[in-house]
Amino acid sequence: MPSYPQLTQHPQRMSLHNEIHARPPEALSAPLAITHVVMLCNAAQREASRAHVSDLLRNQHLPQPDAHSTHLRMDLGAFRVRWELHTEFVSWTFTRTMPEEAFGEREPEPAWVGVPIDWRAGLPGECLASLHLWVLPARGSDTATLVKHVLHEDLMLGSTVADGFGEVYTDFSIQADGFSRMVLFVGGLSPRRLGRLVQRLLEIETYRMAALLGLPAAREAYAVLASAERELAELAEAIRSADRDAEPLLLDRLTKLAGQVESQHAATHSRFSASAAYFDLVDKRIEDIAESRLSGLQTIREFMDRRLTPARNTCEWATRRQDALSQRVSRVSNLLRTRVEIEQQQSSQALLATMNQRQDLQLKMQSTVEGLSVAAITYYIVGLISYLAKGAESLGWPWSAPSTAAATIPLVLFSVWWSLRRLHQRYQRYNPLTAADTDPRVSQKESV
Repeated sequence: MPSYPQLTQHPQRMSLHNEIHARPPEALSAPLAITHVVMLCNAAQREASRAHVSDLLRNQHLPQPDAHSTHLRMDLGAFRVRWELHTEFVSWTFTRTMPEEAFGEREPEPAWVGVPIDWRAGLPGECLASLHLWVLPARGSDTATLVKHVLHEDLMLGSTVADGFGEVYTDFSIQADGFSRMVLFVGGLSPRRLGRLVQRLLEIETYRMAALLGLPAAREAYAVLASAERELAELAEAIRSADRDAEPLLLDRLTKLAGQVESQHAATHSRFSASAAYFDLVDKRIEDIAESRLSGLQTIREFMDRRLTPARNTCEWATRRQDALSQRVSRVSNLLRTRVEIEQQQSSQALLATMNQRQDLQLKMQSTVEGLSVAAITYYIVGLISYLAKGAESLGWPWSAPSTAAATIPLVLFSVWWSLRRLHQRYQRYNPLTAADTDPRVSQKESV
């Protein structure tokens, strides 16, 4: 065989490829007794279920499961067990062959009668669904009589499945032992197709119960949503007539309401999303069994449409109501914040106007002080010049001291005024606030 160069493999290629082969249906042949148990588990209980499988195998001297396995099929002689690890739950399916004559005048024994009682009582988690299913060859006219030993006649529903190659009967009711019942009569189905059909029927029961986990959360959410909607309406009405002093309190209440709504939304969003996915899986599994009506009986599709649709609508409506309320709270919050920001801007403008007035007054006072400063500085400088002139008379200075002082007054006055003006202009150049007030070019540029 020719050798080919090996390509660089993606590290997750094999796990992704094997995903389409995960949990394959098992080839089955009638007659069979099947017990299906679904345990709702948290993370710790899911790991405990793996240890529980190991205990069962250890007692039978069989190899231990892999630490990363998510499903196992094991033949323990008296029965076969199928263990599947799902995201929220763990399913256990026990199967054993049974003689056909065992289905007679009374209900036959379930599949897990051979399972150790202490072991099955210790299954980790909380039971979400449990079902006894019997798969028998078609019995013709005896079918109705046989089914009455297992199901409640007034609640019974049924249909032909697998394009007419089988008939399934159930009542979707929990009997005294905590299990529901289902009877499947088949004829002419290959083992592989029968295995797929049985798996679809078990999944209908599993996903039906998993989907309904969102219903209690939706009912609880309705009370919270109704209260939040009333409070939001009150806040919206109060905002219309609120004055500036009441707005911070309203904004605080609105912020708390937003936190309450988002907290409740975060707590239930994953549950509602999971329920929607499970409802879709129920629809798909019912479609896969290819059922058609039996005379005088309600089909599984009709039963699910009638009984599950209200629960589905309740969960979907709760989700839409949460989203709508969250958006309304956000809009009202933005409205109130915009109003508060506008009022803050108006207050800031009023404060700036007051500051400008104070700046103008300060400049006027500064000009007055500068005028007095020019006179005072001129007085002292002229005084010094007078003293210098008195001393210079003895050295031959031709003018008297008073005349010299009087003559220098205009020159000193102009020099002092010019020097102070230059200092003032230099200060304005490095101070944009005063520059904007005094320099028309700066004021025009900032206003633009």
